[in-house]
Amino acid sequence: MNQELNYKHLYYFWVTAKEGGMSQAATRLGMAVQTVSAQVRLLEQSLGHALFKPAGRGLALTDAGRVALEWAEQIFELGGQLQDAVRDAASQTRVRLVVGISDGLPKLAVRDLLAPALLEPQLRLMCHEDGFEDLLAALALHRLDVVLSDRPAPANPNLRLYSHALGSSPLGWYAPREWLAQARRDFPRSLAEVPVLLPTAQSSVRGRIDQWFERQGVQPRVVGEFEDSALLATFGASGMGVFPAAERMRDKLSQGYGLKWFAPCDGVQEHFYAIGTARKVQHPLVQRLLSATVA
Repeated sequence: MNQELNYKHLYYFWVTAKEGGMSQAATRLGMAVQTVSAQVRLLEQSLGHALFKPAGRGLALTDAGRVALEWAEQIFELGGQLQDAVRDAASQTRVRLVVGISDGLPKLAVRDLLAPALLEPQLRLMCHEDGFEDLLAALALHRLDVVLSDRPAPANPNLRLYSHALGSSPLGWYAPREWLAQARRDFPRSLAEVPVLLPTAQSSVRGRIDQWFERQGVQPRVVGEFEDSALLATFGASGMGVFPAAERMRDKLSQGYGLKWFAPCDGVQEHFYAIGTARKVQHPLVQRLLSATVA
């Protein structure tokens, strides 16, 4: 007969799996090995499957055990978040906003996109950077309040996510002082001669940049590719090469990095999206982000 999941048993299993054995888990928990072993066996009985198997002098996870560990990781991580959320709600001093930042999104644009939420005086902001698919999975599990990305969420009825356009920006070409004159001369053919830095294929705009090169009939002299736009700008500012970036970043790149805009990347736009869940009660700061965009 199936029994209701006992989270105490699950916790002992989780510690045992993380520590690599019953003895290590017993030491961490300050309990007898026999007690820990008995609790894990009760969990196995309630689930109807063995979670560990002998491996030399120790234990290894079975296939069922590996699945149980993945779920236990999520459960206890959410438990930690629950404590934070309850504490913040009880104190009424902080408004917590957990944001996922897609690794393809230009990091220099993130603060601008979050600007409406930053007006909250009691904000507690938590930002997590990860791959696009991993962030969508975390969002669907309500581990994130919103995901900022350079692309909309793909259609998936199982995830129930929605995408809201936050705007777009045309791209321009930027150069450090040492490459500026040569890059300007005979542009865009000059990009076959001067060193060029580009975002990696993780960024959705990379495909549009490649298509732009094809339309121009130019084979660029690519010397570097970067996932992080701030890192790309840092290497560009050091003199490594010229690169494309959003026009909306022109002031930041000029004032913060000493880079000069020298030409438009005609026909290429960078897009920005906020992705949220279809929950009826939406985070008030997420509403503020979307309302500011509409306005």
